[in-house]
Amino acid sequence: MREHLESQFPKVCPTCQRHFPTLYDYIQVTKRVEPSISYDAEVGDWNPKEPIGTATYSTCTCGSTLALSSHGMPLLRLWSLYNWARLEKKRREISMEQLLSYLRDEIRKQVIEAGPRAPSPSGNPDH
Repeated sequence: MREHLESQFPKVCPTCQRHFPTLYDYIQVTKRVEPSISYDAEVGDWNPKEPIGTATYSTCTCGSTLALSSHGMPLLRLWSLYNWARLEKKRREISMEQLLSYLRDEIRKQVIEAGPRAPSPSGNPDH
């Protein structure tokens, strides 16, 4: 999942044009907005043929809302993650929102502990 999120960089705020070269920079600068949402899970579709996806939101310093999402993730990987999440939330007896918040915290922690990285040359500035 982290790899997919990191592939969405570099990223540019469409409002103020602030440039986020890496996920690390994005985490350091933006303010987290809750909740993260799995739109497919919300409607009980754990193996969507045409996924709506999962998104997490943050606010840029200019006030614009930015998103990271599962868009573009290979379908089999998405299904695998969705089904893991379905089983995991049941096992932990928590909501999908709580599970996504936990995953977001863990990814943030990993990225911050790893420190800054050089931007990916394959990153797409339109994300």
